[in-house]
Amino acid sequence: MKAIQGFGVSKVVDSDDPDFKPGDLVSGLTGWEEFSLMRKHEQLRRIQQDDIPLSYHVGLLGMAGFTAYAGFYEVCSPEIGEKVFVSAASGAVGQLVGQLAKLHGCYVVGSAGTSQKVDILKNKLGFDQAFNYKEEPDLNAALKRYFPEGIDIYFDNVGGDMLEAALLNMRIHGRIAVCGMVSSNSLSVSKGIHNLFSLIAKRIRMQGFLQSDYLHLYPRFFENVVSNYKQGKIVYIEDMSEGLESAPAALVGLFSGKNVGKQVIRVARE
Repeated sequence: MKAIQGFGVSKVVDSDDPDFKPGDLVSGLTGWEEFSLMRKHEQLRRIQQDDIPLSYHVGLLGMAGFTAYAGFYEVCSPEIGEKVFVSAASGAVGQLVGQLAKLHGCYVVGSAGTSQKVDILKNKLGFDQAFNYKEEPDLNAALKRYFPEGIDIYFDNVGGDMLEAALLNMRIHGRIAVCGMVSSNSLSVSKGIHNLFSLIAKRIRMQGFLQSDYLHLYPRFFENVVSNYKQGKIVYIEDMSEGLESAPAALVGLFSGKNVGKQVIRVARE
């Protein structure tokens, strides 16, 4: 039986690799366990300690943050002044997509599943508008309300009904970055998506992606995000649970929207 794998931050206890010495802090794929034997050293990144919280190397500066950066800049090809919609906008990826879009000079609207998260999007993360999708009986009408001229960029974290509504509201030559399909994760039989003819009629580019395709951009991403964070232009919200024993419940909570921000498990205190 193998431990579940996940992206994490670890301290080196012992090493036969001269590039990693005992006491070094590293980020990369590790196990859900207190001690892990890591054989693929080339996938680890050494952390230079500064005033950035260690947990941010899991989220903001880790896989989630880099997914937001690569997806927004490389897949969405944003232009100043464009209209951007982000679903699951208070989550690990969405919260940074929205802030990057604002820094780029875009109009940004996010959707989330509670009034608390909507408040965070508008008053802490700087989104122009936000709405609770659970309170909207007609998602198509909701998007028309927030995007009367249509959507240029949709950063999709959920798929399902929200994607169907977004397709109806895209502008000509709009772009959809498909990052996640959380709405269908619990379905035993996958459902088809309606309104796909919009892709043809509006010449929309809809593309799935993995952050691992863009790792050559990581140094630029790191410099950009760290600089903006230290200047107070980017904030990042985490939902921290204590102890490895809290991990299963925290994972299940992701699928019901229980977390606010990036879900992090602190296995041990530094």
